[in-house]
Amino acid sequence: MQTWQMQDAKARMSEVVRGAQNEPQEITVHGKSVAVVISRASFDRLSQMQGSLLDFMRRSPLYGADDIEFERDRSPTREVPL
Repeated sequence: MQTWQMQDAKARMSEVVRGAQNEPQEITVHGKSVAVVISRASFDRLSQMQGSLLDFMRRSPLYGADDIEFERDRSPTREVPL
């Protein structure tokens, strides 16, 4: 991954964007990573992997398992002054 200081990235934005077509481009401020520029194709691919919580749960290896039991914590609750 190519790393750019913020001031260099601003001054050479076209190079940063061109570089993002091949690999992610990291941008730093005071040596700390603050952003990553990626290609549109990478963004689209990563965005499509997102789905709803329901879709995620349906992909679980435990989906449809009826023999799972969750134990409830029976300890007393704490007093809260109102």
